[in-house]
Amino acid sequence: MSRVCEISGKRAQFGNNVSKAINKTKRRFEVNLQKKRFFIPEEDKWVTLKVSASALKTINRKGISAVLQEAKAQGLL
Repeated sequence: MSRVCEISGKRAQFGNNVSKAINKTKRRFEVNLQKKRFFIPEEDKWVTLKVSASALKTINRKGISAVLQEAKAQGLL
């Protein structure tokens, strides 16, 4: 499985490690992914999603049903 958020679509970014001598080597900035189970009362079932920490905060603020509807409208689910 790839390390991509199923709600926001976030994935790893790339950049450089920079030493004191300003030597640059490539590195990856990984996404802070969490595997979480959510209960959807409208469908009366549990769903397991891999979500980033920022998407988890959005789910806490808006609710899982609203976030899933937005993700389906954008074509992420």
